[in-house]
Amino acid sequence: MTTRKHPHEPHESEPEEPATAPLESRLAELESALAEAKDRHLRLAADFDNYKKRMRQEQLETIQHASAELINRLLPVLDDLHNVLDHRPKGIDESWLKGIELSVRKLEEALGTHGLQPIESVGSRFDPKLHEAVGEEESAEHPEDTVVSELRRGYRLRDRVVRPALVKVARAPQNQTD
Repeated sequence: MTTRKHPHEPHESEPEEPATAPLESRLAELESALAEAKDRHLRLAADFDNYKKRMRQEQLETIQHASAELINRLLPVLDDLHNVLDHRPKGIDESWLKGIELSVRKLEEALGTHGLQPIESVGSRFDPKLHEAVGEEESAEHPEDTVVSELRRGYRLRDRVVRPALVKVARAPQNQTD
């Protein structure tokens, strides 16, 4: 019997067993597990990005909905101020009138920063998405279905109509043969 100096060293005369086969299969298992974990990580990261985008969009929609509700409540006030300016009495103090005009302009600018835009109606073709026809006027000057007068201004908030314009639409004059 030979004594070894180091008990863990193989005998020089003993043949080496192929110990690499179990290690290679274990390495393949670990690589497969790593690929699965990496794939799971990428899916989770993508899901989280989608979640963040969805939450940002929901917050934006909530803010826009809240501002749309407030704007809808302020539109009658803006209409009343426009009516005051349109029906001003004779001999009114000009500085008072300029103050009202400035207030109207500031209110329109404040609402405009939140995306409110007036709908331009007079002279345009009637569009049921933007206009609500409340009457017709015979007109030889304007083509049929053209808006000839606006009774109440319409508004849109970004790309959505919050209030259609109340308008009168041109129609061709009727030829009366008596």
